[in-house]
Amino acid sequence: MRGRGGTGPAGLGGDQVEGRRAVLELLAAGRRPVRRLVVAEGLDPSPQLDRIEELAVARKIPLQTVSPARLAALARTDAPQGVVALTRAIEPEPLEELCTRGDRGGALPFLLVVAGITDPRNLGSLLRSAEGAGVTGVVLPRHRSAHLSPAVAKVAAGAVEHLAFALVPGIAGALVTMAGLGVRSIGLAAEARRSIYELDVEDQAIALVVGGEERGLPALVRRRCDDLAAIPQHGALSSLNAGAAGAVACFEVARRRLAPARASAAASRGSSRARATRGSLAGASEG
Repeated sequence: MRGRGGTGPAGLGGDQVEGRRAVLELLAAGRRPVRRLVVAEGLDPSPQLDRIEELAVARKIPLQTVSPARLAALARTDAPQGVVALTRAIEPEPLEELCTRGDRGGALPFLLVVAGITDPRNLGSLLRSAEGAGVTGVVLPRHRSAHLSPAVAKVAAGAVEHLAFALVPGIAGALVTMAGLGVRSIGLAAEARRSIYELDVEDQAIALVVGGEERGLPALVRRRCDDLAAIPQHGALSSLNAGAAGAVACFEVARRRLAPARASAAASRGSSRARATRGSLAGASEG
């Protein structure tokens, strides 16, 4: 039986997408065939709905209009926003491929490893942040974890259409494989002595490891990480939730990885200005 939560079949999921933003991104990305689009009757006009319909017509996707009650019965989230898409499940990729493939600009792999997040909202939020930070692949455990349920995909707001996923039997074993392929793993742990802001992450393949909502990183996973890092807290609470902590760490790694490129670009601009200045002075002296 399939419920409205985030855990379920052994596969990744993703075969049902709900919510306007998530469905729109599914259609716009065009990475997966969509079998049917179901829309509730009587919805107020919306640019998003217009665009969804345009894309469905352009891709020749069957469009079915049903009563709000029937759509609610089909939906697996509490607020599908009047739109449900039935599509092909997301296929996992080999872990080894994620460890050796960077982004389109040639940057080294930047992976997110999810070690036991079961709350679909936390996972969805984390995936949305990861995609925005330039994560090139996500590693999920096959068991005891949220997968790409409709709730996760809805909160992720289309991010699942732009991320590659690997599904592994266990995170601890996956970290061993990743280390053998040159990927450095950094586990987020509130009690770690080093701050995420102190780590050198610029010129290497990186995997951020985020633990579950209550217990954090499992003990064996913690031991298999190359480094542990904390996010400094300055308020009364001792830690962030998994989704928020992962988002902070993802964007810090992204910032640090961009720094050398920005420094190189600034140096290049400085050299160009210097050459232009020398050329102007030489011209003036000749005159």
